[in-house]
Amino acid sequence: MGYRKLGRTSEHRRAMLRNLTTDLLVNEKIVTTDARAKEVRKSAEKMISLGKKGDLASRRRAAAFLMNVVADVKEDGDNVVVQSALQKLFSELAPRFEERNGGYTRILKMDERRGDAAKMVVLELVD
Repeated sequence: MGYRKLGRTSEHRRAMLRNLTTDLLVNEKIVTTDARAKEVRKSAEKMISLGKKGDLASRRRAAAFLMNVVADVKEDGDNVVVQSALQKLFSELAPRFEERNGGYTRILKMDERRGDAAKMVVLELVD
């Protein structure tokens, strides 16, 4: 098979990968296990590639996958501007990676988790 099952049912696995991908795009860095990071890297790279296309179909495909969470809140005078994860993907992250042809994420290894000795990694977006 071409993917890891991660010891979860298909619905749980899909929801977990959506959450982790959204968290990565919002925070630009997450700490997770090695197997999860390798799966999240696939979906995160696809989302950034959709962001680089920037057309309506790409925006709808990304919106169908990403969770609807608040990425940033800014005050602009009397106005409060709330930015979602989807808006951050298309307005900040996609232009940042415009000249790059893939390889948007990096995996850095850490110590093992104390409770079960799982291999922990930091998954982050490349600058």
